[in-house]
Amino acid sequence: MGFAVYLVALVILYVGFNLKKILKFVKERKRLYELMDKIDGPLALPLLGTTFQFKMDPVEFAMQLYNWGLEYSAKGASLAKFWMGPYPMVIILTPEASKKILESNVLINKSSEYDIFLPWLGTGLLLASGDKWRGRRKMMTPSFHFNVLIDFQAVFDNQSKILLEQLEEALKKVKDNTIDAFPYIKRCALDIICETAMGTTVSAQTNHTHPYVMAVNEMNSLAFKYQRMPWLWIKPIRHLTGYEADFQRNLDIVTSFTKKVIEEKLKEHEENGGISEVDKSKKAFLDMLIDKKEEGGLGYEDIREEVDTFMFEGHDTTSAGIGWSLWCLANSAEYQKKCHEELDQIFEGSSRECTVEDLKKMKYLEKCVKEALRMRPSVPQIARSVDEEFELDGTIIPKGCSIMVSPAFLQNNPRTYANHEIYDPERFSEEEISKRHAYAYIPFSAGPRNCIGQKFAMQEEKTVISWVLRKFHIHTDIGILENFPLPETITRPTMGFPLKFTVRQ
Repeated sequence: MGFAVYLVALVILYVGFNLKKILKFVKERKRLYELMDKIDGPLALPLLGTTFQFKMDPVEFAMQLYNWGLEYSAKGASLAKFWMGPYPMVIILTPEASKKILESNVLINKSSEYDIFLPWLGTGLLLASGDKWRGRRKMMTPSFHFNVLIDFQAVFDNQSKILLEQLEEALKKVKDNTIDAFPYIKRCALDIICETAMGTTVSAQTNHTHPYVMAVNEMNSLAFKYQRMPWLWIKPIRHLTGYEADFQRNLDIVTSFTKKVIEEKLKEHEENGGISEVDKSKKAFLDMLIDKKEEGGLGYEDIREEVDTFMFEGHDTTSAGIGWSLWCLANSAEYQKKCHEELDQIFEGSSRECTVEDLKKMKYLEKCVKEALRMRPSVPQIARSVDEEFELDGTIIPKGCSIMVSPAFLQNNPRTYANHEIYDPERFSEEEISKRHAYAYIPFSAGPRNCIGQKFAMQEEKTVISWVLRKFHIHTDIGILENFPLPETITRPTMGFPLKFTVRQ
């Protein structure tokens, strides 16, 4: 009896001391429900939200979300709602509404769906908010200047040639010249990003079991689970399911490797008194960050989180872009032939290095890459936090929810793209581009938080693809659409990229 009285007293005291906070929470939650009720969306239940309807199979789940988007888009809606458990989310359905969201100077903070990345990436450029993001963005922009990207071209070329060697070795071991190209492309992209970001290499293309390589892949898989399963947002459940232990183990491997490289670079700078003029053309992203540290602009942890951010954003995204581009071309003999003709005209059958000037001449290949990124954007969705009420097309989006803009949906919406399931690079002729809303194509996002490395990505993707096409003719009997994209953090193929490689004569 005495314990019960004591417990009741504690509850009364807690409520008394926190009454103001509780009343504020109830008031804000009531307002949130009132405003969300005015937005159309599939049936949701208390606590469970819309998740009780979600398909368990990832492919079926992706199709379900896409079909819901089509349903509400067909009604003329510019937005729809979902509930991830008790957490509300608003999905944007039109280019016009996407422009208002992505160009907003209020909606610049990433949503809580990205929180799983905080222990890994910290508040680097991807996850930073407010003044820190503005200052960091301004500081980082010169690192992606055209002249810096020219210096990286030698890395792109060298790793592309290693990729060709790896493909040739793999083809010797199969009878029909067909291999899954995706693991080879991913390892090539990882070696490129390691060398350009950190000035080191893990030799992923020749050392497939390097701990860093395996840990990065596992971290991305764990991040997708977190974003799709809202019960993992509750820390005790993450511990009970073993998720937290898996995440922490791989996190330790990734961050330890980065820290070791940073410490070695700092020591090198200290011993050499900075990078010499002769070596400036070999500067990695990390060297530029260390220069900022020496100028008093960045601390050690700032450097680590920016390097890890660059590694994360620049690895899987480019490998997906390269893979889907090759997959689409393998399905399209006519367009592949045009790419071969363009490359033959540029290189005249030689095996010389690819220069930045060569890349500028690859007009048709660029159309092909852009169309692949339309059908299968590397980053399928972008989520922002609503930190204060925001009016969109007469609808008030409440504080406390997330807004999602999906390039994967916008770029495959038949209301914008006729015959959207057909791969057609001519969509990117100047005439066709002029007919579309600018925000109908946003594979690198848009607005103030667009991808800072998009020129880097296009330069890398065109370089690697051009090397492959100079050497091989590629083919597959599996249709583009049969290889359905998994809606993970990055757009992954369900089947990999099983391609038949034939050496060109």
